[in-house]
Amino acid sequence: MDDEFRVEVELHEGEHGYSFSERLRALDLDDDARGRLGQGITVTRDDSRMYLYADDEDGARAAADIVRELADADELTTEISVTRWHPIEEAWKDASLPLPVSEEQREAEYAAREEAEADEAVREGSFDWTVAVHLSSRDRAKELAERLTGEGVSVSRRWRYVVAEVLTEERAEELATRVRSELEGDEEARVEADLSDVERSPLQFLPF
Repeated sequence: MDDEFRVEVELHEGEHGYSFSERLRALDLDDDARGRLGQGITVTRDDSRMYLYADDEDGARAAADIVRELADADELTTEISVTRWHPIEEAWKDASLPLPVSEEQREAEYAAREEAEADEAVREGSFDWTVAVHLSSRDRAKELAERLTGEGVSVSRRWRYVVAEVLTEERAEELATRVRSELEGDEEARVEADLSDVERSPLQFLPF
């Protein structure tokens, strides 16, 4: 599917929140609720936050309503929102915001993504994407490193190896394609991703 929606739930009562999530997983839905939710909801938890991933916006909003009903019944204070994945910006945004349709809108979302990636790189001291190049000689590696540095690319060189840091996968693929067009013999360039900050919450499936 092209569209992805999720419900974001912030639980303010952490101790009771665990019983709440157990109750949510074990919820016995009636036929009407089951029909509104479709085939199923995928649930992940990250400390006090829960995420419910739905097939479509209707399913996400139906799930949000059920979460509100359960939270009210348990007298829990929660913050609940329905969001939609924006693939260009690579961000979850309010579901009421449409996906970009014009080139100008797409460029604006990509610019926002690069800005966010740049801020993250400053905070963490590293980039999520790199292009690693193995050259046939030290001189060729030095020449490439100097040229990329002159273009404003963050570069490190060790012997015949050059590693260029870039903000996004698109920039990495673009740079790798350009570098590959200049390689000789057994020289190679590959794109590498740093996935150390990818959320790894265990998946739990609601019995719908």
